[in-house]
Amino acid sequence: MTDILGRLATIVASRADAAAGESHTAALLQKGRGKIAQKVGEEAVETVIAAVAEDRAALIGESADLLYHLSVLWFDAGLTPGDIDAELARREGMSGIEEKRSRED
Repeated sequence: MTDILGRLATIVASRADAAAGESHTAALLQKGRGKIAQKVGEEAVETVIAAVAEDRAALIGESADLLYHLSVLWFDAGLTPGDIDAELARREGMSGIEEKRSRED
């Protein structure tokens, strides 16, 4: 999965400076983090709806949309898939309860 997220991050970065009329990525970035975050939320809800409906094709499509918009948000925030990989690696082998407790300190 990291390979595709890395390629997606590269594509997002390459389109960041394009004209808004030529690139959905550039248009989102020009609208700012609030709008990008709103799109991430919308796609998350649509992903949940597809999951609850047990619509496999829609779940795949909405998941891809969610990951794309999340990649745009990460780019805007100066994050990379490597940053997320590092956090997941830190949590690996830790129970969910233990991990949540570690954030409460």
